[in-house]
Amino acid sequence: MRLNKRLITIGLIILIFSVVGKFLWIGFKKIKIDEFKPAAVIFMIDSSASNQKNLPEHKKILRQICNLLDPEDQIKILRVSEDAYLIYEGGPMNGSGITKAMDAFTVYDNRDYGTAYGLGLKKAFGHVLSMKKLGYTPAIVVIGDLENEGQVDKQIDWDTLPENVSNVKKYAPDMAMMFLGAHPEKLDMVKELLGPILGEQKLIVSPEQNTDKAIRRFIHALNR
Repeated sequence: MRLNKRLITIGLIILIFSVVGKFLWIGFKKIKIDEFKPAAVIFMIDSSASNQKNLPEHKKILRQICNLLDPEDQIKILRVSEDAYLIYEGGPMNGSGITKAMDAFTVYDNRDYGTAYGLGLKKAFGHVLSMKKLGYTPAIVVIGDLENEGQVDKQIDWDTLPENVSNVKKYAPDMAMMFLGAHPEKLDMVKELLGPILGEQKLIVSPEQNTDKAIRRFIHALNR
C-alpha cells in the first residue's frame, strides 16, 4: 500500500514537472532575442580653411558619437577640404588613434579653401556598399557647413544627390544619414531633398545647437 502511494506521489511530481517544463519551453520560444548587428559609420569632417573656426567643436562631436558606438562597430573618417580622402578606419574605441589621425590630417592650410563634399559623398557611398556586403548596418555622418567652394567637379550636385542616395539605398535599405553643423537653411534643403528617400527615422539633420538630441536619434537609427 505504501509502495503504491509512493509511486502515485512520484507520478504526480513527474506530471507536474512535465507540465511546468512544457509551459516554460513555450514561453522561452516566444521570447524574441534581438540580434545584434554591428554598424559601419562613415564620417565626413570638413577641415577646409573656411571651416577652421568650427573644426575643434566638430572633432569633439565626432568623438562623442564614437563613444556611444559598440566596440564591434567599425568607423571610417574622410577628411573633406580641397580634396577628400580616408584618414582613419578601424574601431570607434581607439580614441588615441582617432585623435592623432584628425590632428595630423586636418591641419590648417590657407590653400585648402575649397570643399570637396561631392567627392567625399561619392567615396562614402562606396564604403557604405562595401560594409553592407560584410554584414554591417551602414551610416554616413557629415559634419561641416555643406558650402560648395572650389572646384565644381568636386562639389555636391544637389540636383543629382537624391538619385544617388536612392541608388545606394536599393542595396543598403537600412542606411542612415546625419548632417551636423550646417546652417539651418542648408539643413532644410537636405531635409526636403533626402527626406522622401530616407524617411524621418533614417535622416537626421541638426545645427550645432541641438547636436546632443540629434546624436541620440542617430544611435536609435542604428537599431540600438
